[in-house]
Amino acid sequence: MELALYHPAHGYYTSGRAHVGRKGDFFTNVSVGPLYGRLMARQFVEVWQRLGEPAEFSVIEQGANTGDFAADALGGLRTLSPECFEAVRYRIVEPAPALAARQREKLAPFFGRVEWYESEAALPLWSGVHFSNELVDAFPVHVVKWNGAEWLERYVENAPEGFRFVDLALSSPRLAAACAKLPPRLEGTVTEINLAAEDWISAIAAKMERGCILAVDYGWEREEYHAPTRTTGTLSAYAAHQRVENPLARPGEIDLTAHVNFSDLADAAHACGLEKAGFTDQHHFMVGLGEHHFADGANVADVRAFKTLMHPQFLGLAFKVIAFTKALPGPLMGFRYARKSASE
Repeated sequence: MELALYHPAHGYYTSGRAHVGRKGDFFTNVSVGPLYGRLMARQFVEVWQRLGEPAEFSVIEQGANTGDFAADALGGLRTLSPECFEAVRYRIVEPAPALAARQREKLAPFFGRVEWYESEAALPLWSGVHFSNELVDAFPVHVVKWNGAEWLERYVENAPEGFRFVDLALSSPRLAAACAKLPPRLEGTVTEINLAAEDWISAIAAKMERGCILAVDYGWEREEYHAPTRTTGTLSAYAAHQRVENPLARPGEIDLTAHVNFSDLADAAHACGLEKAGFTDQHHFMVGLGEHHFADGANVADVRAFKTLMHPQFLGLAFKVIAFTKALPGPLMGFRYARKSASE
């Protein structure tokens, strides 16, 4: 999965082959239009205010694709709070040179305010917001299968008829420890373990002095992720908005993704000294942000985009928003109407 998505020359994302939107392989919040970035800018401003309006305020984005969200958010910040905009250092974590080049072209109007880094570890110490939209679901996962007596790992074998899964012993003690925490399952049950997400949250926490990690993605909390009826796992492949039956087909040409276990992510964040400051579906998060945005009226395009972002049968309930904070006082406005999660 890591090679298929992130190989420097042939990876689906790093090669620039991934296409988003109606004519692409999948549809995201950013595809809806600039309103999404402008609404998130409102949340960023609140974080800046709660931090005491520092003279330097980092907004870090990871998974920036072509830079559309960054352009929308920076434009929103400039309109909403010129003072916050002047304090912002927009930092994009982007290991792929091809994508970084496209982002630089898109963000040319904000020259001098945007910086690029190849990894989380390369970032300076920062205070502000780390934002991601559909990032964690694209981290490489370990796929495991219960054979009735033990968990085995699904490796990929290059057979004469093409790539196929083969079930062998778990690849590491760390993976074995994660599997030991899984609930009893039916024989043949397949699921995923996302160790990369734990490493990611740890790397961000190591660089964050004060602020908030805000992640938007699809998935569930632990109880639903490991529901007894969910026996085939969530690893999926997509091309042209259609699910591809075999995720091992056409490596580097199609999107690979697995739903996020938000409970595991929260546990990893807590182990790094972070506090879970909110978790809700996108529908309720958008209501929290939109309440202020539309207070003074709205144009037709914004209303249409807002309905798309919060529609329960489209993006509104499929996506979840989770926040982790360090030394950041007060609740965030986006979670004002959050429903209680299963773990609370």
